[in-house]
Amino acid sequence: MTEIAGRLESGLLERRFQFAAHGTTLARDTMAGVTTFIVMSYIIFVNPQILSFAGIEGLSAIGLPFNQVLAVTCLVAGVMTIVMGLYTNRAFAIAPGMGLNAVVAFTLVAGAGLTFPQAMGLVVIEGIAVTILVLTGVREKIMNAIPLDLKKAIAIGIGLFIAFIGLNSAGIVTTGQGTPVTLGQLTTWPVLVAVFGLVVTIVLRARGVRGDILIGILLTTALATVINETVGGAGFAPGTAAIPSDVYASPDLSLLGNFNFGAFTEVAFLAAIMFAFTLFLADFFDTMGTLVGVGKQAGYLDKNGELPEIKKPLLVDSLAAVAGGAASSSSATTYIESASGVGVGGRTGWVAVVTGALFLPFMFFAPIIGMVPPEATAAALIIVGFLMISTLTELEETAEGNTTGRKLAGIDFSDFAIGLPAALTILLMPLSYSITNGIGFGFIAYTLIRIAQGQTKKVHPLMWVASAAFALYFIVPLLQDHFSWI
Repeated sequence: MTEIAGRLESGLLERRFQFAAHGTTLARDTMAGVTTFIVMSYIIFVNPQILSFAGIEGLSAIGLPFNQVLAVTCLVAGVMTIVMGLYTNRAFAIAPGMGLNAVVAFTLVAGAGLTFPQAMGLVVIEGIAVTILVLTGVREKIMNAIPLDLKKAIAIGIGLFIAFIGLNSAGIVTTGQGTPVTLGQLTTWPVLVAVFGLVVTIVLRARGVRGDILIGILLTTALATVINETVGGAGFAPGTAAIPSDVYASPDLSLLGNFNFGAFTEVAFLAAIMFAFTLFLADFFDTMGTLVGVGKQAGYLDKNGELPEIKKPLLVDSLAAVAGGAASSSSATTYIESASGVGVGGRTGWVAVVTGALFLPFMFFAPIIGMVPPEATAAALIIVGFLMISTLTELEETAEGNTTGRKLAGIDFSDFAIGLPAALTILLMPLSYSITNGIGFGFIAYTLIRIAQGQTKKVHPLMWVASAAFALYFIVPLLQDHFSWI
């Protein structure tokens, strides 16, 4: 076996991935690929939960079928991650994005009343738009349009939104009487199981255990199943926390191609444009931050702190968004969890190839994965939300004289023009259950304050256009009440 591995490393694979030139080996990059998969594999469980509205009263009837979402989630993640590895020779992995799936499910479908095919059509449009921007070289330039602190606020707001969804799906918080939300009834079996999962996942992460989220999901599902099989009628969602009759099932790929562009007739044209713009922003900044962050850890950045040939991973990422919409898995994007494989020494595209290859077999195990109740994935949502919220206290390198150090690089709330828009962005996403609303209010507030301060030169032309568009987006419902042609 060792001889075969040696031949592969010195032959075809070495010529393709250049392990030696990157200071790594075939064995090391293979283990790095396995590590990345273990750390990010929670998406196999979580994405179907979100897009099927599993366990959410009043919404589960309009959700996508769990098994079908599971199949396309694994397919898109597997294929696009392999493409990333082969085309870029970089250790970046791709899967349907957390936050992006929340935009699709809760903002577009549950909030705006779109059907899932209509919402996925907007994802396809967003992906095509980003692809065009990549090919024309405009995508990198847009990064300078929005103030850095507002970019951080968008990530933090989405993190709070995801964490809130997790707390709500666990039953830890629920709709209150006289208050918007309140603490749930903590004495029910599902809530106790969710709390168990959260405690286990927190302990594992505190101990630095790799795959903590996945282990937490598996242990929590096992406990829920034991309770449900023993007690009977324990209150878990139908079909979950129960031993399935089958382990294997042929993947149901019925969702492939199940999208349309009916959003432009279902809601006001401007509203559809703004929804697509919201997807664009969430996808855009998440990807840029991931490529730079993981690239720095992997040693991909040049002396100027830039990623050479960045257009290649950006192109694959944008095409992954198109693929995610076309497959109804929600927009796929580059995952920050790629850093886990890089952290154990992975350096080449072989890491991504291995990671992608491990996703594909899970399409065939929908009955087993369908056992997972929403309470078991709640901890995953809360932890992922926390990781996005941690942007608030991001560390940056400093250099003073002959010494280097690190300092907190959070949002400057002392600057009114930055602090208030950032606060509105962060607060309104979870409170209004809409990422679009948070971004819109933040952009408008920033532009308005700069006008009042007489500092309009600090507002990038794109911010003027975006703020005006968001203002119209919020005014459209009022205009529709008075003008039938809108």
